[in-house]
Amino acid sequence: MRAIGVNPWVWTSPVDDAALAELIPRIAGFGFDAVELPIERLGDWEPARTRDLLAAYGLTAAGVCAVTSPGRDLVNAPPETVASTVAYLKSCVDHAAAVGAACVGGPVYAAVGRTWHMSATARATCYADVRRALRPVADHAGERGVSIGVEALNRYETSVVNTVEQAVEMIDGLPPSVGLMIDTYHMNIEENDPCAALAFAGPYIKHVQVSGTNRGAPGRDHFDWPRFLAALAATGYRGPVCIESFTARNEAIATAAAIWRPLAPSQDALARDGLSFLRATLEQIDIDHLTGC
Repeated sequence: MRAIGVNPWVWTSPVDDAALAELIPRIAGFGFDAVELPIERLGDWEPARTRDLLAAYGLTAAGVCAVTSPGRDLVNAPPETVASTVAYLKSCVDHAAAVGAACVGGPVYAAVGRTWHMSATARATCYADVRRALRPVADHAGERGVSIGVEALNRYETSVVNTVEQAVEMIDGLPPSVGLMIDTYHMNIEENDPCAALAFAGPYIKHVQVSGTNRGAPGRDHFDWPRFLAALAATGYRGPVCIESFTARNEAIATAAAIWRPLAPSQDALARDGLSFLRATLEQIDIDHLTGC
């Protein structure tokens, strides 16, 4: 069975040692298999402690989420900003290796919320700059058995990479340790056909995040989840599928993610409902595959 994970951002931000100590037992009790671990600030959580806490509750680290907050940029930024961002991403890789996570994923190219117009020539230059800056991170990741999943965001959050096709273009020429992190929320906005985009992304997929089209629970929305998850299985990806959502009760994260109202009766309900729906849908897809339906 495919592992299903959840990001503690569903409940709180920042995700630190205290938050993980409270949430990991709850996440395990709901029946999740894995936990995504965002790093908003280096030092928020200690890798060895987190690894042991996950193991104590029978969970694994689904991946580490790189958080490109203001001042973390690989393009169109001063050299010292690029250097500090590279150092941050290398630290994310080290954290991932320490907790046994296979992937560091996120919009690693630029801070969320930065947008500027680019001609075709300017975009080509931008992508070349990303490749140049990301290469030492890719090499560092490859040495540690960790991959980098580049995430395309919707047009309101970045102008650099909005689609799978753009993301593949941007990472072309980088080592195989660099691929894509799929996020259904952004795909629903930007892709003409998310399933066709997923098929195109197939060889590059390193990690998958899911949420409802309104950032709520998968299955409580209009997205064609059976078709999408069947298309995901057809790519050969066998890694975890992780719910990423946010709470409106934390002002900082609610503003950053534009969460202005509750998306479920409770955050626990959002997690439980999403898990139940994903588990049932993925099980049916596996049954259909085994029976040739």
